Amino acid sequence: MTEENTGSCNCGAVRFRTRGTLREVIACHCSQCRRQTGLYYAATNIADSDLQLEGAENVTWYRSSPDARRGFCRTCGSALFWKRDGDDYSSIMAGVFDEPTNLSIGYHIFCADKGDFYEITDDLPKFAQSRI
Repeated sequence: MTEENTGSCNCGAVRFRTRGTLREVIACHCSQCRRQTGLYYAATNIADSDLQLEGAENVTWYRSSPDARRGFCRTCGSALFWKRDGDDYSSIMAGVFDEPTNLSIGYHIFCADKGDFYEITDDLPKFAQSRI
């Protein structure tokens, strides 16, 4: 059975549908993710072939590093996507999915770079840098 999920940015200018299995959510605590979201990035991913996007013209892409970019709604500013160059999948922020999502956080990355104003208190695996 193929899973189907939908979601959107805050204003609805960008909508999407995924078909297929979503990866567990990864919580990224790096300074770039914290600056973009205010806390940490919680994202799943899906094969590009299983992602249908409406309102793609409303997505602005920001080159955040030499090998990756971040997509956000140009109207409301919602963080939506993270995409590494050359990958055939896209990361999608967990918070932009319509509920029920059936998603759960699997682990934390870049914990050595987390903000000093919060603690990671769950029992999930924690990695100082990337897991890869």
